[in-house]
Amino acid sequence: RKNYLFGPAPLGFKIMMGRTFILRLNTAQSCLRQATVGFCPGHNGFERVGQVSRALNGRIPYIDWLSILCIAWLSFSTVHAAERYLDFSDQREGSLPVGWTSMLVGAGAAPRWEIVMREMPTVFTPLTDKALIVDRRPVLGQLAQDKVDERFPLLIYEEERFGDFTARVRMQLAEGDAEQLAGLVFRLQDDRNFYVLRLSALGGNVRFYKVVNGERGPPIGRNIEVKRGEWYELKIRCRGNQIQAWLNEEEVLPTLTDSSFLNGRIGFMTKSDTVAYFSDLHVDYRPLKSLATVLVEETLELYPRLLNVRMIGRAVESGELEVLAAKNEVDIGKPAGSTERKVFDENQTYYQRTKPAAIVTAPVRDRNGDVLGVVEFHVQRFAGQTESTTLARVLPIVSRIQQRIGSAESLAE
Repeated sequence: RKNYLFGPAPLGFKIMMGRTFILRLNTAQSCLRQATVGFCPGHNGFERVGQVSRALNGRIPYIDWLSILCIAWLSFSTVHAAERYLDFSDQREGSLPVGWTSMLVGAGAAPRWEIVMREMPTVFTPLTDKALIVDRRPVLGQLAQDKVDERFPLLIYEEERFGDFTARVRMQLAEGDAEQLAGLVFRLQDDRNFYVLRLSALGGNVRFYKVVNGERGPPIGRNIEVKRGEWYELKIRCRGNQIQAWLNEEEVLPTLTDSSFLNGRIGFMTKSDTVAYFSDLHVDYRPLKSLATVLVEETLELYPRLLNVRMIGRAVESGELEVLAAKNEVDIGKPAGSTERKVFDENQTYYQRTKPAAIVTAPVRDRNGDVLGVVEFHVQRFAGQTESTTLARVLPIVSRIQQRIGSAESLAE
């Protein structure tokens, strides 16, 4: 799941190496993307090296050692990103891809999502005029047709939720009398709450809208020529509550700001009797963190003299008190100790002085004073340290943490 090969190089590194390097690197990245991903475990659909030769039309272009070394450097330099690359090449023709769930929003006939063989343009510029420009390969199609207007087949990827991400997909609107419309759904919570970005060939437009509690909001977008039978690349970028979109690398929406959904699942959608095909879904993302993890990381960043911080709460599955987040990762998942349990049960703050640090274990409360969890601070020793001076430093941090927590369940989510 974690392939860091194609993350952007730091600006200083780009300037240092100069334009020649950037050209080499971009060429190397373009030519080796499929080859490298083929060696990375955990990718769905692109783990067979045999795909590489076909994608490159059997030709491996010249790449100098500087490009190779620089790409290798990039692969170890980015530590906060992950990616999913799904091209369906390892899925059986006629089947529903593994890890995906079909659903229908609205009325009409049930969807029929399955893997089919389809000709599509290659992702590389041909090296010679004799090279093939199309490639017959497995793609995902929605094939069931029904002219009911409010019929929206969805296919949702169930193996990951995404918060901040950039997603690219290649898609084709192939058939449809009543509609020729398809696109991406993202940050989906359920079949009544999600975002949509879709293309329409009959309408000649690209539109974004959101569905909240089953109610579709007003569409936002622009008119643009979309041809039936052509392949397009649709790209979405979500950062916090900001959403951007591109069609074939042309920005098609103003930057949108919406806080309805800050994370969720991703998938495909069509409308009415549209037959559409999808391939090469590529999602670069930051793995989601629990609120407990975010609070611990923010606290340590704001108060670097803290030797350790541990957040204790009820685990999602077992409901037992355990360490949900900590500076020392070996602590995560350990059962709460006797002191943490007393603090949780008695709603009282405990203070302990040890040789390396003073330890403050405090309850985290909601607005009604009920205990949501426990936070433990290891405070570096300082001159004149007493219980009162230590608490004077720690309790404002506890108050700041409490303002961020809505419920006991949200700590582990």
